[in-house]
Amino acid sequence: MTHKKNITGIILAGGKSSRMGTDKGFLELNNKPFARYSIEALQPLVSKILIVSDDAKYDTFGLKRITDCTKNAGPVAGIYSGLEASKTEWNLILSCDIPLITSHVLQKLIIAVDDASDIIQAESNGKTMPLIALYKRSVKTKFLELLQNDERRLRIVVNQCSFKNVALDKVNIDATMNINTKEDFKHILNAYNT
Repeated sequence: MTHKKNITGIILAGGKSSRMGTDKGFLELNNKPFARYSIEALQPLVSKILIVSDDAKYDTFGLKRITDCTKNAGPVAGIYSGLEASKTEWNLILSCDIPLITSHVLQKLIIAVDDASDIIQAESNGKTMPLIALYKRSVKTKFLELLQNDERRLRIVVNQCSFKNVALDKVNIDATMNINTKEDFKHILNAYNT
Protein backbone atom coordinates (compact mmCIF):
# COMPACT_ATOMS: atom_id res chain seq x y z
CA MET A 1 0.00 0.00 0.00
CA THR A 2 1.14 3.56 -0.72
CA HIS A 3 2.79 5.00 2.37
CA LYS A 4 1.62 8.29 3.89
CA LYS A 5 5.00 9.89 3.23
CA ASN A 6 4.14 9.61 -0.49
CA ILE A 7 0.72 11.26 -0.09
CA THR A 8 -0.24 14.92 0.36
CA GLY A 9 -3.74 15.94 1.40
CA ILE A 10 -5.26 18.79 -0.60
CA ILE A 11 -8.47 20.50 0.50
CA LEU A 12 -10.29 22.60 -2.07
CA ALA A 13 -11.90 25.59 -0.39
CA GLY A 14 -12.02 28.09 -3.22
CA GLY A 15 -15.62 27.69 -4.36
CA LYS A 16 -18.02 30.61 -4.62
CA SER A 17 -20.68 28.80 -2.53
CA SER A 18 -23.30 30.70 -4.55
CA ARG A 19 -26.12 28.29 -3.65
CA MET A 20 -25.27 28.39 0.04
CA GLY A 21 -24.64 32.12 0.22
CA THR A 22 -21.71 31.70 2.65
CA ASP A 23 -18.33 29.95 2.70
CA LYS A 24 -19.09 26.24 3.19
CA GLY A 25 -15.76 25.43 4.79
CA PHE A 26 -16.75 27.49 7.84
CA LEU A 27 -20.28 26.11 8.27
CA GLU A 28 -20.40 24.18 11.53
CA LEU A 29 -21.64 20.75 12.50
CA ASN A 30 -21.37 19.97 16.22
CA ASN A 31 -19.42 23.24 16.75
CA LYS A 32 -16.72 22.20 14.28
CA PRO A 33 -16.19 23.85 10.87
CA PHE A 34 -16.71 21.62 7.84
CA ALA A 35 -13.11 22.14 6.69
CA ARG A 36 -11.89 20.71 10.02
CA TYR A 37 -13.67 17.40 9.25
CA SER A 38 -11.75 17.12 5.96
CA ILE A 39 -8.49 17.92 7.77
CA GLU A 40 -9.12 15.28 10.45
CA ALA A 41 -10.05 12.60 7.91
CA LEU A 42 -6.81 13.27 6.00
CA GLN A 43 -4.38 13.58 8.93
CA PRO A 44 -3.75 9.86 9.64
CA LEU A 45 -3.15 9.11 5.94
CA VAL A 46 -0.94 11.91 4.60
CA SER A 47 2.42 13.54 5.30
CA LYS A 48 1.21 17.11 4.71
CA ILE A 49 -2.05 18.98 4.10
CA LEU A 50 -2.48 21.96 1.78
CA ILE A 51 -5.58 24.16 1.50
CA VAL A 52 -6.35 25.70 -1.88
CA SER A 53 -8.15 28.98 -1.27
CA ASP A 54 -7.74 32.69 -1.94
CA ASP A 55 -9.40 33.41 1.42
CA ALA A 56 -6.88 34.20 4.19
CA LYS A 57 -9.45 33.10 6.81
CA TYR A 58 -8.31 29.52 6.08
CA ASP A 59 -4.95 30.39 7.64
CA THR A 60 -6.67 29.87 11.03
CA PHE A 61 -6.22 26.10 10.50
CA GLY A 62 -2.44 26.51 10.63
CA LEU A 63 -1.85 24.73 7.30
CA LYS A 64 -0.08 25.90 4.16
CA ARG A 65 -2.55 27.74 1.94
CA ILE A 66 -2.16 27.84 -1.83
CA THR A 67 -4.00 30.38 -3.98
CA ASP A 68 -5.68 29.40 -7.25
CA CYS A 69 -3.38 29.75 -10.26
CA THR A 70 -6.37 30.66 -12.45
CA LYS A 71 -9.10 32.68 -10.77
CA ASN A 72 -12.76 31.65 -11.00
CA ALA A 73 -11.97 28.46 -12.92
CA GLY A 74 -13.52 26.01 -10.44
CA PRO A 75 -12.12 22.71 -9.19
CA VAL A 76 -10.01 22.05 -12.31
CA ALA A 77 -7.86 25.09 -11.41
CA GLY A 78 -7.98 24.21 -7.70
CA ILE A 79 -6.73 20.67 -8.30
CA TYR A 80 -4.03 21.88 -10.68
CA SER A 81 -2.86 24.49 -8.13
CA GLY A 82 -2.72 21.87 -5.37
CA LEU A 83 -0.85 19.33 -7.52
CA GLU A 84 1.60 22.00 -8.65
CA ALA A 85 2.39 22.82 -4.99
CA SER A 86 2.61 19.17 -3.91
CA LYS A 87 5.91 17.32 -3.55
CA THR A 88 4.46 13.79 -3.41
CA GLU A 89 3.50 11.31 -6.11
CA TRP A 90 -0.04 10.80 -4.75
CA ASN A 91 -2.50 13.40 -3.50
CA LEU A 92 -5.76 12.87 -1.65
CA ILE A 93 -8.08 15.64 -2.81
CA LEU A 94 -11.21 16.61 -0.89
CA SER A 95 -13.70 19.42 -1.13
CA CYS A 96 -14.36 21.35 2.08
CA ASP A 97 -18.10 20.59 2.16
CA ILE A 98 -18.19 16.90 3.15
CA PRO A 99 -18.40 16.95 6.97
CA LEU A 100 -19.17 13.22 7.29
CA ILE A 101 -16.01 12.10 5.46
CA THR A 102 -13.89 9.52 7.30
CA SER A 103 -10.32 8.24 7.13
CA HIS A 104 -11.84 4.78 6.61
CA VAL A 105 -13.38 5.83 3.27
CA LEU A 106 -10.16 7.54 2.13
CA GLN A 107 -8.16 4.46 3.08
CA LYS A 108 -10.18 2.47 0.51
CA LEU A 109 -8.86 4.77 -2.23
CA ILE A 110 -5.26 4.27 -1.08
CA ILE A 111 -5.68 0.49 -0.98
CA ALA A 112 -6.91 0.62 -4.60
CA VAL A 113 -3.67 2.18 -5.94
CA ASP A 114 -2.30 0.29 -8.93
CA ASP A 115 0.18 0.91 -11.73
CA ALA A 116 -2.46 1.68 -14.34
CA SER A 117 -4.55 4.40 -12.68
CA ASP A 118 -3.65 8.07 -12.32
CA ILE A 119 -6.90 8.99 -10.55
CA ILE A 120 -8.79 6.80 -8.08
CA GLN A 121 -12.16 8.29 -7.18
CA ALA A 122 -14.89 7.26 -4.80
CA GLU A 123 -18.16 6.09 -6.29
CA SER A 124 -21.19 6.50 -4.08
CA ASN A 125 -24.70 5.39 -5.03
CA GLY A 126 -23.56 4.95 -8.64
CA LYS A 127 -22.20 8.51 -8.79
CA THR A 128 -18.47 9.23 -9.18
CA MET A 129 -16.89 11.67 -6.74
CA PRO A 130 -13.87 13.41 -8.33
CA LEU A 131 -13.63 15.61 -5.22
CA ILE A 132 -13.10 12.58 -2.99
CA ALA A 133 -10.23 11.10 -4.92
CA LEU A 134 -6.56 10.21 -5.08
CA TYR A 135 -4.66 11.97 -7.87
CA LYS A 136 -1.19 11.23 -9.19
CA ARG A 137 0.81 14.45 -9.32
CA SER A 138 1.71 13.78 -12.97
CA VAL A 139 -1.89 14.48 -14.14
CA LYS A 140 -1.25 18.18 -13.50
CA THR A 141 0.12 18.42 -17.07
CA LYS A 142 -3.22 17.28 -18.52
CA PHE A 143 -5.12 19.56 -16.12
CA LEU A 144 -3.04 22.57 -17.18
CA GLU A 145 -3.45 21.77 -20.87
CA LEU A 146 -7.24 21.58 -20.57
CA LEU A 147 -7.37 24.61 -18.30
CA GLN A 148 -5.48 26.60 -20.94
CA ASN A 149 -8.08 25.42 -23.47
CA ASP A 150 -10.80 26.85 -21.21
CA GLU A 151 -12.12 23.47 -20.02
CA ARG A 152 -13.74 23.99 -16.61
CA ARG A 153 -15.71 20.73 -16.25
CA LEU A 154 -13.89 18.44 -13.86
CA ARG A 155 -15.55 15.23 -15.11
CA ILE A 156 -14.39 15.96 -18.68
CA VAL A 157 -10.81 16.43 -17.44
CA VAL A 158 -10.90 13.27 -15.29
CA ASN A 159 -12.22 11.26 -18.25
CA GLN A 160 -9.12 12.25 -20.24
CA CYS A 161 -6.86 10.66 -17.61
CA SER A 162 -6.58 7.00 -16.68
CA PHE A 163 -8.95 6.60 -13.74
CA LYS A 164 -10.77 3.98 -11.76
CA ASN A 165 -13.71 4.11 -9.40
CA VAL A 166 -13.90 2.57 -5.94
CA ALA A 167 -17.53 1.76 -5.20
CA LEU A 168 -18.42 2.35 -1.56
CA ASP A 169 -20.80 0.06 0.28
CA LYS A 170 -24.06 1.41 1.69
CA VAL A 171 -22.54 1.88 5.15
CA ASN A 172 -20.17 4.52 3.78
CA ILE A 173 -22.52 6.39 1.44
CA ASP A 174 -23.36 9.16 3.95
CA ALA A 175 -19.65 9.87 4.38
CA THR A 176 -19.53 11.31 0.86
CA MET A 177 -22.52 13.64 1.24
CA ASN A 178 -21.61 17.14 0.14
CA ILE A 179 -23.54 20.11 1.41
CA ASN A 180 -24.43 22.54 -1.37
CA THR A 181 -27.65 24.23 -0.34
CA LYS A 182 -29.32 25.60 2.78
CA GLU A 183 -31.70 22.62 2.61
CA ASP A 184 -28.74 20.19 2.61
CA PHE A 185 -27.31 22.03 5.61
CA LYS A 186 -30.61 21.92 7.49
CA HIS A 187 -30.89 18.19 6.77
CA ILE A 188 -27.42 17.40 8.05
CA LEU A 189 -27.93 19.49 11.20
CA ASN A 190 -31.16 17.66 11.98
CA ALA A 191 -29.68 14.23 11.28
CA TYR A 192 -26.17 14.54 12.74
CA ASN A 193 -26.06 17.38 15.26
CA THR A 194 -25.60 15.86 18.71
